[in-house]
Amino acid sequence: MNKCQLLLVFFLIVFSISAQNQSKTNYEQFKDDIIESGRQAYFAKKLSELQAITKRIDSTYFIHRDSFLLAKLYHFRALQHKLIYQNDSAYFYYQLSTNISKLLKDSLAVGRRLLSMAVVQRRVKDYLGSQISSFEALKYLEPLESFAYLESLYNNLGLVSEELNQDREAIKYYKYAFNFGDSIKNKNRKKLSYIRFYNNMGLFYQKDNSHKKAVKYFEKGLLLDSLKEKFPIHYALLLENLTYSQFKSGIENDTEQKYFEVLNLRNQYQEENGVATTFEIPTTFMNLADFHITKKNFTKAKEYAISALEYSKQTHNNKRWLKALLTLSKIEKGDESLKYLQEYIELNDSLFQQERQLKNQFARIRYETEKKEKENKELRTENEAKEIEILKEREQKIWGWFLAIFSLLGLGISFLFFNLKKRKAAFVAELEKVRVANNERDRIAQELHDGILGRLFGTRFGLGFLPVGGGKEEEEKYGQLLDELQDIEKEIREVSHKLSYTPSSSSENFNAVINELIKEKTTIAELNYKIDIAKEINWDVIQKDIKTDIYRILQEALQNIIKHAKASSISVAIKELESKLTLEIEDNGVGFNTVENPAGIGFKNMETRVKKLKGIFGVQSSKGKGTNILVQIPI
Repeated sequence: MNKCQLLLVFFLIVFSISAQNQSKTNYEQFKDDIIESGRQAYFAKKLSELQAITKRIDSTYFIHRDSFLLAKLYHFRALQHKLIYQNDSAYFYYQLSTNISKLLKDSLAVGRRLLSMAVVQRRVKDYLGSQISSFEALKYLEPLESFAYLESLYNNLGLVSEELNQDREAIKYYKYAFNFGDSIKNKNRKKLSYIRFYNNMGLFYQKDNSHKKAVKYFEKGLLLDSLKEKFPIHYALLLENLTYSQFKSGIENDTEQKYFEVLNLRNQYQEENGVATTFEIPTTFMNLADFHITKKNFTKAKEYAISALEYSKQTHNNKRWLKALLTLSKIEKGDESLKYLQEYIELNDSLFQQERQLKNQFARIRYETEKKEKENKELRTENEAKEIEILKEREQKIWGWFLAIFSLLGLGISFLFFNLKKRKAAFVAELEKVRVANNERDRIAQELHDGILGRLFGTRFGLGFLPVGGGKEEEEKYGQLLDELQDIEKEIREVSHKLSYTPSSSSENFNAVINELIKEKTTIAELNYKIDIAKEINWDVIQKDIKTDIYRILQEALQNIIKHAKASSISVAIKELESKLTLEIEDNGVGFNTVENPAGIGFKNMETRVKKLKGIFGVQSSKGKGTNILVQIPI
């Protein structure tokens, strides 16, 4: 090869490298632009736009096999599910995104995704899970000194600690959040951290009914420079909380007009920016309703409570939804009051079941992830040994190419590019296997979840119409199997739809609900029943937790009697004696040997509720002599 040929090869190589660098620069700019567009679509709550951007990321990943894009793809899918309030799916995709970012050793992305997971867990009341995710996020973010995200993490830990009644820890974390916020260089972001600190500290004392202390923090927040002009929504939040605490502490200073100002600011901001603010509006309407209840203007109070109920349903603001129903049950009378109370009970029980299910799903996802990470760690150990061998081989080849480059430059470089391309393809193929495996796991989980009840019903339905050709013994066995299938189907449905009691605002309503429960259950099972509720019991002064658990214990006991006792009559007595509430439930069923057959899960659930209230729980039974359940709870 002469000098002219070598020179030509050199220029071709330089041109090729330059073209590749330019292409790489354009691709990186494309990624930055599309990711920023997705973030803005999420903050503006534009679901269709976010979905379109996610599809573009998916198609781009299919071409480039860029692991960073795969992590971002899962991240944006999580954001989509957050916008439609599917917290379990959002958590699942956050977890997938976190796993990819860990493989890429992108500590900032891992920390941010863990922070998002912690917030989702807090919102569905998985407070311990939220703490675990927050502390794990700290391990990735603290070494980076990412003050903005550290401020958010400690703020989340403060909120979670409040819910767990860890007041000292809550204040400590709020102060940590304030200190990190003070280190943020961006002025607007720093001011937002101040706003959040003053608001959270004010709410901390507001929940404790220390309204004078709360007022001081809300007033400090409102004194921040240009707050109303630059941060109108946060100004509205502080103003509303200040007005509430002032009113509760006996300071009436244009209370209703200030609430109207808050509503106007939120509606105006939504019109000007296209960002929905309706999630906070139910709170304002409930505050207006409470204000008019205090003034005994029940017509106005009902009007605002209904508005709060409508907005809560639209925005899935479950806390205000329950509050609105409970308030309407207090304002209304007779059947209308009972209707709102029943709706409150149904919603509260549904949310309780949903929260428990989500906690279990989150725990399962974390377990599977930890198991997968353990397997990956073992694989990485093996791969590291292989990589050392590969590096040694590569060094030998590089030296060989270096010695041969003067005689065979073009062929040597071509071989090098081919080898690198082959290794990149192998790496991409491995990541694709991970993605396919994760998608398959997701599909199987969804089929198990969505298909089990339908298939069980179909089996029972088909079995019911299958002709029986055997003798009497076979027919009896066939009937037993059919009944068992029907019981299983009923039990699955009851797990999803079983109602619980949430305390009423008056003795009359509580007695009515208790009587209705017993009447409903005994009618279904054709049982005779007797109810004795002492008239001297004043349910208005008994804590709502006690009333809730009394209802649920009674509900569980009735279910056990119907299912197992084969009784013909039951009696229920509720009395108050020496500052103790006594509940006695007795049936004339078959009974059981308490030594040979220890209590099942139903009795354990009842005992757990009683112990939580520091009460006494007892069961007396023997074969053929019925069962007696006795509960004593201090009030």
